[in-house]
Amino acid sequence: MKRVLLEVCCASADDVIEAYKAGADRVELNSSLFHGGLTPSIGSLITAKQKAGIKIMAMVRPREGGFCYTDTEFEVAMNDARALLANGADGIVFGFLHNDGTVDVERTRTLAQIAHNAGKESVFHRAIDVVPDWKSALDTLIGLNITRVLTSGQEPDVSDATDTIREMISYADGRIEILPGAGITLKNMERVIMESGCNQIHLAAHKQMLDTSVTNNRSIFYGGCLYPPEDRFKITDRDYIASIAGRLSDR
Repeated sequence: MKRVLLEVCCASADDVIEAYKAGADRVELNSSLFHGGLTPSIGSLITAKQKAGIKIMAMVRPREGGFCYTDTEFEVAMNDARALLANGADGIVFGFLHNDGTVDVERTRTLAQIAHNAGKESVFHRAIDVVPDWKSALDTLIGLNITRVLTSGQEPDVSDATDTIREMISYADGRIEILPGAGITLKNMERVIMESGCNQIHLAAHKQMLDTSVTNNRSIFYGGCLYPPEDRFKITDRDYIASIAGRLSDR
């Protein structure tokens, strides 16, 4: 059987290290996965590169909530992209749309060129899942020499869109990589791979950890209106990722 590459979505340097130890092939480094993934800190990238011998794709997303950014936000994105690549990122992950949901060609070209000038990869993320015509979007991204597209097949869960993923792979015909992600688990992984015909998958798997430093006053919250418990945080579940990596190796 063909080798299927495993990319793990990470939110910290610790996540990257755990994914690396679990046998992942590549990671996508973010901050704030709760908001769909935002630009990570330079410190987290540097630490991850020092401690994990793995390919790291770095998210470039200046804020949550859509993909049509202000001029200032786009300037931040360009500066972040250059800084991440200069500090060891193996590629950058981004997505720019117009208000009507179509691909913002000029901004996408700019970020792609920044990556290519550094000899690194460019990935258009799941912004493609809200475009009105994914074939037209793929044609645009292929024309801009984007390396890869991360997509759930325009469904909330990629396991419900394996037919679309297969169609995307066929339509791309080797001109751009198609990376399925969103909702892939140990339980449905084999079906997603078989039905879509993909050669790489993207997923996240975290377990909850406790931090008891805040337990002296449980009435204090530092977050927003959701008030998440302050005595816990998440980290990549190494055992779960290792199970997936092992399953892929045994195929």
